[in-house]
Amino acid sequence: MRFDKPIGIYLVLWPTLWGLFFAAEGLPKTHLLIIFTLGCVLMRAAGCVINDYADRHFDKHVNRTKDRPLTSGRVSEKEALLLFTGLCLVAFILVLFTNKLTILLSIVALFLAIIYPFTKRYISLPQAWLGIAFGWGIPMAFAAQLDLSHFSNLPITAWKFLVANICWAIAYDTMYAMVDREDDLKIGVKSSAILFGKYDRLIIGILQIATLIVLFDVMTDLGHDWQSASFYFSGLGIASCLMLYQQYLLKDRKHELCFKAFLNNHWVGLSVLIGIILHFSSINPLL
Repeated sequence: MRFDKPIGIYLVLWPTLWGLFFAAEGLPKTHLLIIFTLGCVLMRAAGCVINDYADRHFDKHVNRTKDRPLTSGRVSEKEALLLFTGLCLVAFILVLFTNKLTILLSIVALFLAIIYPFTKRYISLPQAWLGIAFGWGIPMAFAAQLDLSHFSNLPITAWKFLVANICWAIAYDTMYAMVDREDDLKIGVKSSAILFGKYDRLIIGILQIATLIVLFDVMTDLGHDWQSASFYFSGLGIASCLMLYQQYLLKDRKHELCFKAFLNNHWVGLSVLIGIILHFSSINPLL
């Protein structure tokens, strides 16, 4: 479940909270904040379990993953599947306290989580699927907070946040994949790091810029300018500085620095979230 490595929790949680706090204009319903926070923790854990199950015959050939519980034999395949099922059931119980549309969207989230590990066998850009899976909490949060009854009622803002998350996820997970590129080539696993090749840093940079542009557009589309949404844009400014720092870490493609750049994305997501919260706090006297 990798609770000892919370980076995955952050990368699922921050975008979900972008959606929740934005939909709620800074003041989400307390029970929804609890449900989505716990749900992100549980579903990230479930994702780790099903990922390790799918990769159990591959992980033994990769230095970074050869000692994981399933591939090393410390946990059986049956135990792993039982754990995955249990985590998903608890997460589903939580979502039952929302509304019908959110429940239906949670079924899609489960499908995305189950399929992702297998995309690495057939899709050259599995990171795009990861971006959808990690960001699916965004439309769910909008559906729950706004109590929407139909898929078509989801606002364009929710989809813009999701698009931003997909671009961001491809960027940060390419950094992660750069660590395993040589091993993945040997065992036949596909990744964006392999697909991008020598253009990996350039494409990561383009994706980071695309992420910032979409997040910028979220606010300007609502009629806000630099002055009226200074906190939000400041959050994006901090995120952009962090992305520049990540580019610096990636310059020599050293494995330990690529991994450090990947971990740094936790602060990118948090910076955007803090910008959203401070923005609505500044314009809503009730906060």
